Amino acid sequence: MIKIKKVKDFNNKPAFSKASKMPCRSWSLPALATCPASKDKNGELVDACKGCYATTGNYIRFDSVKAPRVHNQKDWKRDSWVADMVESINLNDKFFRWFDSGDMYDLRLANKILEVMKLTPATEHWLPTRQHKFPKFQAVIDLMNALPNVVVRLSSDSIQGGIIAGEYTSTIILDSTYTTSAMTLCKAYENKAQCGSCRKCWDKDVKTIAYPQHGEKMAKVNKNLISLLEVA
Repeated sequence: MIKIKKVKDFNNKPAFSKASKMPCRSWSLPALATCPASKDKNGELVDACKGCYATTGNYIRFDSVKAPRVHNQKDWKRDSWVADMVESINLNDKFFRWFDSGDMYDLRLANKILEVMKLTPATEHWLPTRQHKFPKFQAVIDLMNALPNVVVRLSSDSIQGGIIAGEYTSTIILDSTYTTSAMTLCKAYENKAQCGSCRKCWDKDVKTIAYPQHGEKMAKVNKNLISLLEVA
């Protein structure tokens, strides 16, 4: 479940959301529409994005859930956006997640996020992204990860535990039995899909987080992938 402010409260202010699983607020954008790295060289969605949770359920069912993400896609371009974000985060957030849907699709947005991170040193920031696929984003990702309060996790396209190169990364696995010594398992599924006291996604000592697959859409993607592999 996603809890958000009413649409009428968004005027000239960032819109925040809070997924029921998460221990903190998020700032997010529309899924896929702001995820250029969700597609492969042939223009097809990569496996991890075919099963994206942010393209199902409440994310697409309710205008009240879609509205803040659509608002944010325009709102970040305001001159005072950084100052507004910094003020809100400094007042409210010990931990903060960027993008429970969407991605930092524009380099100008990425650089603004970097400024927010710099100006909120008491807040731990976690930002998952696929934009690492585009070389022009590498410098800003490196600057973000150089900050002591920031972890930018590079997302693998795999749903079968494929690990990509990077300082901090994440991947998707079928279930906990597919965890390897190179991974740190997300155990939210053992805790009623809640993070609880776990903050490993924000932890600079954790190199790779492995998320077990969840949801009917992802299960269907996995079934289709296995069928294709068996045919091959």
